[in-house]
Amino acid sequence: MTSTLPTGATERRGPLRPGDRVQLTDAKGRHHTIVLEPGKTFHTHRGQFSHDDIIGGPEGAVVKNTAGYEYLVLRPLLSDYVMSMPRGAAVIYPKDAGQIIQMADIYPGARVVEAGVGSGALTMSLLRAVGDDGELISIERREDFADIARANVEQHFGGTHPAWTLTTGDFADRVADVAEPGTVDRVVLDMLAPWENVEAASKALTPGGVFLAYVATATQLSRLAEALRDHGEYTEPRAWETMVRTWHLEGLAVRPDHRMVGHTGFLLTSRRMAPGVHAPLRKRRPAKGSYPTEAEWEPEDLGERAVSDKKVRRVRRDVTAQQQNIQGKQDELEQQADGE
Repeated sequence: MTSTLPTGATERRGPLRPGDRVQLTDAKGRHHTIVLEPGKTFHTHRGQFSHDDIIGGPEGAVVKNTAGYEYLVLRPLLSDYVMSMPRGAAVIYPKDAGQIIQMADIYPGARVVEAGVGSGALTMSLLRAVGDDGELISIERREDFADIARANVEQHFGGTHPAWTLTTGDFADRVADVAEPGTVDRVVLDMLAPWENVEAASKALTPGGVFLAYVATATQLSRLAEALRDHGEYTEPRAWETMVRTWHLEGLAVRPDHRMVGHTGFLLTSRRMAPGVHAPLRKRRPAKGSYPTEAEWEPEDLGERAVSDKKVRRVRRDVTAQQQNIQGKQDELEQQADGE
């Protein structure tokens, strides 16, 4: 019995071929990405070598240029490709794409609608997750961004992907055209004002489906969370950010690197309730300034842990005794001074 390889698998296996994208790494860890072409030469100010020296060879080889400098030759990983590919819009970093796949539970065979395609970075991760038997419908407002995304995705997979449909327009206007109501397993939004599409997403999602949004600022995050709560047919939203810090590894000098990938964006998820069913109201402390209230402020309102009366009494006793001890020593020193 023969099995069909997933789309793009052959592009990342076997000897290096003309048309393959490869990543060259020099002795200082600097990367150069090239597409192999017979007869072409890779030039730097430190020498050159022919692509023919690589074509037909295995990954993990080392090629030496005319000046004796060596380069490690490997096909780029998806994370490498995303960070080096041509882009029209800012890309979702690999660290966030990984979180999206996991926390939105993108599974093989899922039906996913993505809006805000940008340069196609997240699209490739989503396509890998849904597989050839799944379906990814991508909606992009700008035709120029859609063209860039299409080129990047097809370059990565070595052609069109059977699970992918790319269309242009506004999410709220187009989602009903590309997906029947209640048939979408996951909605992933990367746009300026995702709160404007909460209702459209709810109509597309199946009960229990996941709504996920990527936003850049805390104000966007706050407004989106309140929009989901006001809608009523979503579960309580969850939000987080991810920071990645690499480590320097050299002999005994093992320490965090001085630079890190800090804040890139916030991720927010929620689940679609059954039609007409409202999520139970979550009891939570109101945030001062957002939810007007005449009640007197309590430490809990500020996120402080309540302190028991017993602990207060103990601390009061200890600090009083300490102060009395200090005062007693000062009095003793003064008496000794007076006696002299």
